[in-house]
Amino acid sequence: MTDWSQLHHAYGTAEDIPGLLDTVRWLPTDATWTALWSRLCHQGTAYSASHAALPALRDIARQWSPADRQMPLLLAGAIAASTDQPYGEPDPHVAYASEMSDLKQLTEEALQDPTLGDDSNTYVYLLAALLGFEGDEVWGAQLDGLNDDEYEVPCPACSSENFIALGESGFFSTLDSLYMNETAARKLPLQPATPPLEGLAHRLHSRALADGQAEVAQKLTYVFGEAQCADCYAVFGVAEAIATRWNA
Repeated sequence: MTDWSQLHHAYGTAEDIPGLLDTVRWLPTDATWTALWSRLCHQGTAYSASHAALPALRDIARQWSPADRQMPLLLAGAIAASTDQPYGEPDPHVAYASEMSDLKQLTEEALQDPTLGDDSNTYVYLLAALLGFEGDEVWGAQLDGLNDDEYEVPCPACSSENFIALGESGFFSTLDSLYMNETAARKLPLQPATPPLEGLAHRLHSRALADGQAEVAQKLTYVFGEAQCADCYAVFGVAEAIATRWNA
């Protein structure tokens, strides 16, 4: 039996977590999920109560249909991918290995659910959660940049901050954060990776195509392709720059 009074979340002791979990289990509301997120994964930080909540989040996801289980999976995925954890806390992928295995299977089912359709944003969030359960600390946390249509990364040659645009504005690098306002800032086209890709890039790209997520697959070719610094013109790998920023 978990002694929640000995655990902590973002705002103090975790004695309120069981009640919130019971509420979302039987009467899920946006407000209650927001309360859980703010306590258990505030700005990407995990706490002792966050890891302790993984079994309950797994159980909630298990009792709901693939189309309805997105919230518990996404919260659990964010907790799993967090690298900002209490000092001395055991690796949740080891301490909760059984739950992680179950959560991966439940996420696979949600990703394959036909009702997901053209909801590319939810698809990306679920795919990121899957990577988080697998222990990928970079893409479990950073894949959702696809939904933002943008990554901000430093040039590895000159350290200038480049905005990597991946959406309706086009596919390019620029130094101007206001590039969506049709400014006169320099915009250098990205160079997408050419399929067949390798490693994780191949896996994600192939899966997105197989799942009917063509827009996600297209963005992935640019994320795993190359950019040119809009300041010094050095060419660099976008994915490598994202990983460097995340691991800094």
